[in-house]
Amino acid sequence: MVKHNTDTNGIGYEWEYAKVKDDRTIWQKIIMGIYNPSSHEFLGRSAKSWGGILLFYAVFYSSLACMFAICMKVLLSTLNDHTPHFTLTQSIIGTNPGLGFRPMSPNVEDGSLIYYAADNATNVEAWTNELDKFLAVYKNKTLLPDKGNNQQKCGYNMPPQKDKVCEVSLANMGPCSSEYKYQYPKAQPCVFIKLNKIFDWEPEFYNNKTDIPADMPQELKDKIGQRMKHELFTIWVTCDGEAPADKDNIGPLKLYPQDGFPGYYYPYRNKRDYLSPLIAIHFLNPKSEIWS
Repeated sequence: MVKHNTDTNGIGYEWEYAKVKDDRTIWQKIIMGIYNPSSHEFLGRSAKSWGGILLFYAVFYSSLACMFAICMKVLLSTLNDHTPHFTLTQSIIGTNPGLGFRPMSPNVEDGSLIYYAADNATNVEAWTNELDKFLAVYKNKTLLPDKGNNQQKCGYNMPPQKDKVCEVSLANMGPCSSEYKYQYPKAQPCVFIKLNKIFDWEPEFYNNKTDIPADMPQELKDKIGQRMKHELFTIWVTCDGEAPADKDNIGPLKLYPQDGFPGYYYPYRNKRDYLSPLIAIHFLNPKSEIWS
């Protein structure tokens, strides 16, 4: 029995004359806290209370899920699996493709440096394996999405058909082939270069010999002068050392299959089985202290 009184200041207080002793064990209190059979409450709430809470959160999170799905649908509707939304000058990539090369060292800290001992088979194999991996899709068309069925042979007078791409042959790479271990055992290594892909980029050709820049190396000018007019649709490539010491150290070079990327490989439009054209640069006599 509990008696409720109020003092002269209006403050309430209780006098406990008698209180039922709680003889329940801790385990019984836990069970009662989970489910109270007298009030039919589960974890302190009735079924109606729990139903209201569950209904509220079901409606709330369903609304959030619907809003998220609508936002994703609107976003994805602006994207295309084959065509980027922003291209060329509208994109951060721009209109100037970078020049990539292989092999690259698996050690990031080595940067772009290629160094090895030509008489060390392990050193040689490390670099030739990197080239084998890179050239695998060029050698084995079954590794391509359409197994190479979307490729065709092209030429300056035979551009690719609609929705087709030009195949890239390694048959004219001279000694820069896996058969000769890319000349690494002879300390005359081959390095493969390619232009990085930029969607819809079209090169500007020197299709008029009078437009050739004055600062172009004379050796390349002479080679261009020997080309027929339709062969001028080429992205010309020349290689040289950056500093005077580099020019002395790299020695003479030979490019395969030619001194440029044929124009019929461009523009790149993300068509299936497309492969970037390659040029193999053969270092004929580099200084040994640089390469070994």
